[in-house]
Amino acid sequence: MTKKPVIAVIDGMGGNIGHQIVSQLRRELPGDIEILVFGTNSAATANMMKARASRGATGENAIRVSIGQADIVLAPIAVVIPNSYMGELTPGMAEAIASSSAEKILLPLSQFHVSFVGVSRQPLPHLMEEALGKVKALFEIDVEVKT
Repeated sequence: MTKKPVIAVIDGMGGNIGHQIVSQLRRELPGDIEILVFGTNSAATANMMKARASRGATGENAIRVSIGQADIVLAPIAVVIPNSYMGELTPGMAEAIASSSAEKILLPLSQFHVSFVGVSRQPLPHLMEEALGKVKALFEIDVEVKT
């Protein structure tokens, strides 16, 4: 039995970016890809679940226990910055995510007191398009959009 691919989407605050990520993954990837969502709070998790994630959980322990199931982590870069999301993302969460063996595709969205060099500022839809291209390449999925 072949293991089906697993993508972990992680977000905090209201989970709006995570919701957009899950929605786009569901529109453009095969249905057999499992999408796990992890929220730093229950509102973020619930919002991402509304976008048709496979399963979801909230908080540090959920991330520490379950992040190892993921082949790919797709999230804003804040998920590897301790105390981001106004303190919602704990150092333990950041460590577990950064240390996981999953391929990490991180969106370079601005964070308080963090600047990025060598990265051009792009709107979220363009970043998502590039991230989705990387996911498809990693899973060797035809680059055509799923209809």
